[in-house]
Amino acid sequence: MTSEPGLARRLGTTDAVVIGLGSMLGAGIFAAVTPAARAAGTGLLIGLALAAAVAYCNATSSAQLAAQYPASGGSYLYGRERLGPWWGFLAGWAFVVGKTASCAAMALTFAAYAVPQPWERPVAVAAVVALVAVNYRGITRTAHLTRLLLAVVLTALAVAVLASLSAGTADPGRLTGWTDGPQGWYGVLQSAGLLFFAFAGYARIATMGEEVRDPARTIPRAIPVALGIAVALYAVVAVTLLLVLGPTGIAGTATPLADAVAAGGWDWASPLVRIGAAAAALGALLGLVAGVGRTALAMGRTGDLPRPLAAVHPRFRVPHRAELAVGAVVCALVLTVDLRAVIGFSSFGVLLYYVVANLAAFTQPAEHRRWPRALQVAGAAGCLVLAATLPWPSVAAGAATLAVGVALRALRLRRHARRGPADRRA
Repeated sequence: MTSEPGLARRLGTTDAVVIGLGSMLGAGIFAAVTPAARAAGTGLLIGLALAAAVAYCNATSSAQLAAQYPASGGSYLYGRERLGPWWGFLAGWAFVVGKTASCAAMALTFAAYAVPQPWERPVAVAAVVALVAVNYRGITRTAHLTRLLLAVVLTALAVAVLASLSAGTADPGRLTGWTDGPQGWYGVLQSAGLLFFAFAGYARIATMGEEVRDPARTIPRAIPVALGIAVALYAVVAVTLLLVLGPTGIAGTATPLADAVAAGGWDWASPLVRIGAAAAALGALLGLVAGVGRTALAMGRTGDLPRPLAAVHPRFRVPHRAELAVGAVVCALVLTVDLRAVIGFSSFGVLLYYVVANLAAFTQPAEHRRWPRALQVAGAAGCLVLAATLPWPSVAAGAATLAVGVALRALRLRRHARRGPADRRA
């Protein structure tokens, strides 16, 4: 038995929706649209719909499981409870590795909008340090800052859409045709896998199940609400970008919304869009660090990650060691990785994470079932298809990282088995 204190239940439904929405908006609108357009052209709208459908299936599974198991860990916990320790480990390892990469992507996205090129990586590191410090002070601080950042983001998006469409440069003809690159349904499926990176923020709500008040009621309400709002916003922004820039224009820029505003002639709005993009990335990074830290906490409790990561701060009631460790790894990645490579790698890990979530939800008995099993089957199949159609370097890197995690756990179990039956923990 651990003597560590538990996390405090301080979040209501609105707080949970804000954290989930803040995590999604930064990832999708400002980071994933460009590679999706490069893969599918105007077919990115179909890719967006497919990604949203798979995300909905996953969201219902996560909400159903979180209501039954209101503790930290998300699909790591659900996999262990419903399918067995190895399934839980696969989900937890995929999530921690993939979402740590997402943290680096969001830090670099923030810096790309906030400062000139030579200063991007140092400023990204500073952002990671600052937000880890905020999370360290408690989950209510995280929720309050996310609410503020989300208000800035929504204002900037509204201005960006109005500015882009008001100058008469929108051309409905740009909604037809394809860009160079993968053609047909393969390109559409690849864009869906990349855009799924945008929707995975609702997992923050489930991983914080130990900090939500009345989780059986709050989580099943908060996850679909956050996802629904995000889907609507993504659709509006994606159509606007296609009308103003076209698929080739989107594929050729790292800052599509800023370019769309410039094309609309509202030069004064460009700085506001950049501020909104920076705020969105910060909001996503804030939620990501919190979510990865809580999954690392759960894995530390069982020994699947080093047990010191299971420590909970006696005053602030947060997994402080886990969050500090996550922050250190993200800072190292920020100084070394390429943003474009990180998105596909993160999507691969998170899609596998949700395969486990859907399989776990499929096994729940009738008294805990809120949605039909057909959604879990569709969610698991959709995740596997999208993962398989991601860019092959992302698939290869993700599979290799998963294999490393499996090997490390197998070695740990073998070491424990040699010490005697009392130490055999899975």
